[in-house]
Amino acid sequence: MVVIFALSAFLSACNTSAIYQDDSYNPPVYWGQHVVKRGETLYSIAWRYGRDYRELGNANGITSPYLIREGQVLRLDLRGTVTTTGQTGSVASSSGSAASRPAARPPVSRPPAPVQQPVVTRPPVSSGAQADRTQVVSNIEWRWPHPGTVIAGYSTTGKVNKGLDIAGNSGDQIRAAASGSVVYAGSGLLGYGNLIIVNHNEHFLSAYAHNRNILVQEGQNVQAGQVIAELGSSGTDRPKLHFEIRKNGNPVDPAQYLPPR
Repeated sequence: MVVIFALSAFLSACNTSAIYQDDSYNPPVYWGQHVVKRGETLYSIAWRYGRDYRELGNANGITSPYLIREGQVLRLDLRGTVTTTGQTGSVASSSGSAASRPAARPPVSRPPAPVQQPVVTRPPVSSGAQADRTQVVSNIEWRWPHPGTVIAGYSTTGKVNKGLDIAGNSGDQIRAAASGSVVYAGSGLLGYGNLIIVNHNEHFLSAYAHNRNILVQEGQNVQAGQVIAELGSSGTDRPKLHFEIRKNGNPVDPAQYLPPR
């Protein structure tokens, strides 16, 4: 109970309308528990806590296709072992009863893992409209999700920003930055408004926040350049796209992946 209460207090203090720019909300979180709410996916929960979805799944005995259910309790730590029961993916801890467990430990501050510079395997295409330019980085062909002006860049110091903020008009088309599968489409992550998360491979995810309308569904495959949403101001104070790329659960600078302008 102490752990759950402390985690709840921690999250309530961090869930602001600028959660992705809040330096005090600095995942990864490796303590406490999370109770699955309606509409959540393992991908969105991992995103919320700054974790890799595979790591979080392994800690809870959940394997591909990473299905979870409302009310399921997910452990956020990496200690002990877990077993699954039945066909519903429910999780049971093998670490003993609550009375026999050691007292909850405070969160451990972990230094961020060094991020290797991505390898550009093909020079960007210099011809054609900017919206059609692509660049292959880490074996993925990336393109800009919107042609608007970048009004806030990626930053890990000062005013932290885990992605890019791109200006636009309400209703503008938002396009998939690379081909992949939609693993989250909803408004359950505070500060992101109507959010889409696309899984590109086992290492990379991209996210598109503050949409006015979401035009795709979870489980849907999308192609690079496909229209997936309409730009909006949900969860923010002006129409804009907040765009992130995460590698193994860690935010990376999208400008190192998208073609130069």
